[in-house]
Amino acid sequence: MTQNKLNLLHRGAFIPAHPLALTNERKLDERRQRALSRYYIAAGADGLAVGVHSTQFAIRKVGMYRTVLTLAAEVVRPETLLVAGALGPTDQARAEAEVAKELGYDAVLLSCGGLSEWTERELIARAERVGEILPIFGFYLQPAAGGRLLSAAFWRDLASHPRLCAIKMAPFNRYQTLDVIRGVCESGRASEIALYTGNDDNIVADLLTPFEIEAGGVMHKKRVVGGLLGHWAAWTKASVDVFHRAKAMAEGDALPAEALTLAAQVTESNAAMFDAANGYKGCIPGVHEILRRAGLLANLLTLDPDETLSPGQAEEIDRIERAYPFLCDGEFTRAHLREWME
Repeated sequence: MTQNKLNLLHRGAFIPAHPLALTNERKLDERRQRALSRYYIAAGADGLAVGVHSTQFAIRKVGMYRTVLTLAAEVVRPETLLVAGALGPTDQARAEAEVAKELGYDAVLLSCGGLSEWTERELIARAERVGEILPIFGFYLQPAAGGRLLSAAFWRDLASHPRLCAIKMAPFNRYQTLDVIRGVCESGRASEIALYTGNDDNIVADLLTPFEIEAGGVMHKKRVVGGLLGHWAAWTKASVDVFHRAKAMAEGDALPAEALTLAAQVTESNAAMFDAANGYKGCIPGVHEILRRAGLLANLLTLDPDETLSPGQAEEIDRIERAYPFLCDGEFTRAHLREWME
C-alpha cells in the first residue's frame, strides 16, 4: 500500500462493499459489473471492497473470484483503495490474497466465516500467514451473516500484528464492537490501526462517537474514521453526503441534536434495505432491488436461487424512499446512468 493510500485509510475512507451483477441466466454481467464500479467512484467513494459478503461468497465456487476482482481494478482510479475479501482455511485465504496482490489490490479483508471450529490462536496464525502477502483489514462478521463470536483478547492479539492496518467492525452488537476497540487499545498499536464501521445498523453513531478506553493505565482515545459497508452499495451518493456530514459534526465543538436524528433515520433505512425484520434474509436482494430501480442492475438474482426479497420488503423500501428522499439517489443516478453503462 502506498503512503498516500495509507494516509487516506487513517483519515477515513468511504468504501462500499461491491455487489455482483448477474444476467437472467445467472452468469456474470460484466457490463453492469463495471457500471456499478463507475457509479461508486462517481458518487464519491474512496475505495471498493470486492469479493466480500455483498459480492457473495459463492463466487469462489463458480470460478468468478478473479474475474470480479479484475473488473473492478480495471475501472477505478489509481488513488482508489482496493480491498479484496479473503476467506477459508489458510491455504485458500493465502491464494486469494495472492490473486489480489497480482491485480493491484491494497489489502485483504480477512473473514473468519466458516471457521467456527478453529481456535482463536489458530485464526491468529492464519492471519499472520496471509499478512505475509498483503496488509490485513480485520473483519468482525456478525453471526447472522456466517461469522462467529471473538474475544477482546483475540482482537488484542490480532492488532499486535504489524501487518494489520485496519479493522472492520460488523458484529451489529455494541458489546462486541467495544471488545474490538478495547483489544486495539490494549495491543500497543492503537495509533497504527484504523477503525472502520461495518455496523450497518449503527453507521452514523459509530462515526460520531469519541471512544475512550483505559488500557495499561492509559486512557486511549479512538474514533471510527471510515466505513466499509454493504449499506453503502446502494443510495451511494446520498450515503457519501451523510458520511461527510457526520465526519464534520464529529469534529465540531458540540454535537448537534440533528446528528442523532440522522443516525436513527439511516438505521431505519438500513432496516428496509437489509431486511432486519426477517433476520437479514433479504439483505443482498434488498441492495439489488434499490440498484435495479436505479437501472444499474437488470434483476435481483443472486447465485443462490432461494435468496429473494422477503414479503413486504419492497414496500418497506418504498416507504423509506418516500419518507427520506435525501437518503436516496434517484436524480443523480438517472443523470449519469448512460455513461456508466458504456
